[in-house]
Amino acid sequence: MKEILLGLRLLLGSGRGNRVRFLLMTVGSAIGVCCLAVVLAIPGILAAQDARKAAREPDCSNGRGSCASMAKRAHGLALTRLDPYGSEPLTRIFVAQTGPPIAPPPGLPELPGPGEVFVSPRLHELLNKDPGLSRLLPGNEVGLISAEGLAQPDELYAYVGSRPEELKGGGHLSEFGWKYARFPTVEPSTLDILRFTLAGVVLLPLAVFLSVCARLSAASRMRRLAALRLLGLSAKGTQRVNAAETVAAALLGAVLGLGAYWVVNQLVARMGLPGFKWYPADGALPGTALLVCLVGCPALAWFVGRVGAKKAAANPLAVRRSAVEKPPRLWGLLPLVPGLGIVIGYCVAGATGNVPTDTSFSAILMPLAVVLVGTGLVLSLPILSRALARTVARATSSLSLGLAMRRNEVEPGGALRVATGLVLLVYAASLTQGVLIELNQVSKNTSPVQLYTMALDEVPESKERALTEVPGVRSHAIQAQSWTEPGSEVWTSISAVIATCGQLRRMASLVENCVDGRPARLMVQGHTYDEASKPGNSFPFHLRNSEGERRVVNVEVPRQTIKYHDDTAAQMVSSGAVLIPPSLFPAGFRPEDRATLKLLSSAAAVRSVLEGIAGVDPTIEVETDGVDAAALQQITVIKTLLAVGMILGLIIGVAAYLVAATDRAVERRPQVTALALLGARPRTLRAVQVAQVVLPLAVGLVLAVVTGKMAESSYLVTGGGAVFWDWDGLPLLLASALGVVVVAALGALPLIGRRIDPELIRRD
Repeated sequence: MKEILLGLRLLLGSGRGNRVRFLLMTVGSAIGVCCLAVVLAIPGILAAQDARKAAREPDCSNGRGSCASMAKRAHGLALTRLDPYGSEPLTRIFVAQTGPPIAPPPGLPELPGPGEVFVSPRLHELLNKDPGLSRLLPGNEVGLISAEGLAQPDELYAYVGSRPEELKGGGHLSEFGWKYARFPTVEPSTLDILRFTLAGVVLLPLAVFLSVCARLSAASRMRRLAALRLLGLSAKGTQRVNAAETVAAALLGAVLGLGAYWVVNQLVARMGLPGFKWYPADGALPGTALLVCLVGCPALAWFVGRVGAKKAAANPLAVRRSAVEKPPRLWGLLPLVPGLGIVIGYCVAGATGNVPTDTSFSAILMPLAVVLVGTGLVLSLPILSRALARTVARATSSLSLGLAMRRNEVEPGGALRVATGLVLLVYAASLTQGVLIELNQVSKNTSPVQLYTMALDEVPESKERALTEVPGVRSHAIQAQSWTEPGSEVWTSISAVIATCGQLRRMASLVENCVDGRPARLMVQGHTYDEASKPGNSFPFHLRNSEGERRVVNVEVPRQTIKYHDDTAAQMVSSGAVLIPPSLFPAGFRPEDRATLKLLSSAAAVRSVLEGIAGVDPTIEVETDGVDAAALQQITVIKTLLAVGMILGLIIGVAAYLVAATDRAVERRPQVTALALLGARPRTLRAVQVAQVVLPLAVGLVLAVVTGKMAESSYLVTGGGAVFWDWDGLPLLLASALGVVVVAALGALPLIGRRIDPELIRRD
């Protein structure tokens, strides 16, 4: 306890320089803790949103597995529809009460009756701007959904009151609330990707940054601790004195950082981020996160402080006489070697086509490799810097370069404390590129046309005609499968497209040899041919009309072929599908087995077509091929959070550079003064300072770019996507690395002062 009190007294009474160092340590710790709090708050925000989503879920909707068991106690019907509105999902819950009143979901005073609609505040604003949107929400708006019933303030959500006969495809409703959210904000597998990336982008540089803050003014502090050791203080007591100073700064910084996070959370939650908003209460840190910030960061400072004072406690005379430091040991390469071995192995597997299939093993091994490589970068830089400095110093004839390299050879870790944060930033940027590439493989429809698919048994014949006449619909067709006996051991069937040649030509960019009234096989170039579709084979199609009458028509696979290709995201039909003219079936009869109605429009008309379909029947389930509204929202959220991570990484990297560079300038004043008194010009001293920082930084950045691209490629190989090598992102990464070098060089120039103070040479 005496050593801790001594450390606090030295902290307050050892001069202005020490107080400035304490201020730098505190500010640095506050920035680091604020960034750490942001990262720790993200899972809580997502969990709070999913909890509200689960609380409003109908217990039975759209044929959920337990619907049959709930039928006896149900007093209503519910039908969920999720549609894209641009790149956002629009959720509509159709409800109808058939018995005693049902408790309303959170956010509603009561369930809407037939012809009544409750909407979210943002949807209310859009209804005033887009009148066509009201087709999706038939009825009169009677109120707004409060915050308790919304995942986030900008959510597009509505409850639509209906009559029971309008919800034939719905499920039995007894109450609201489910164990989990049907459409979570971020899927668990995607959330793992987010955690993995943020750990590399933020947490690894953050640990380095907090360690840098805890070791400010290391040289002068070691000399002071060595003096205390020579005066009779024990070795452990010397370490405790140093640790007390660092812990005090870290603890004060943690409190200030948490206060800064509270302000940031209140402001950003109200303004929102692109595609992602939350309520301020969702961003409140849980107890475990507060414990990590208030205890974990000071504990790290305590550990770093004790380790930093080990040399002064063990050999105080060497510290007081400024003995030459021991060269860094090769054990610093230990994490880098296995990490590189793992990523190289995955890269070779991807290049040879032996992509790993055990995703559970890769899910553990890949993050481990990323952490090992990142840690190895930090620990191996002093070794590589010393080797480079020795080689260049022996070969150069330049005074400035020689002085810079000899200094780096004697103190290889000094300049790299300044550069480590920037090196890790470039490494993390490459890794983030890989995550964004994988996410971009699941994106919105980029084709010039949009396909809409609806189950034919949900579309009466009268509504079918109305749907095909919706403004913006270019063409339509019916796709069906031939009949197969239930329980049959041999499952053979063919796919059929029921359309005229005119309909087909309006749907496809290539249709050759089509003759009206004659069946033919559709041949799609580059697609696998359906082996069941052989000329002469006959397949039955079961038909039914609006009155319930059934017929069976056998269709023989013709020899005639049609060259076919459409512009949809995925080809609408498979190669070998049979084109059947509508005249081949009896009038009024349509296929009843796995049949779908397909509409086609331009990609620019998606919103108007969906509104037109809703005008015919708002409860029809429409599948927009190539557009998954829930997935698009998740990707938007992930990209936004990754951007937040990169911004935090940039803040941490720049802060680490500024704090360490300022501290190093103060520590180097005696050496700079000595060189100036010996006749060195300010221009030479500035060149020495720039070379000391730029050369080891350049080596570290080259290593970061190489290892980062390898880690990115190995991540893409294990991600299961189609893209393994991101050559397009390399110029951006190299430009970023060059920018980092320029910023570091410019930042090193002002560190050589104009005033020469000889007193610094003999001052402790």
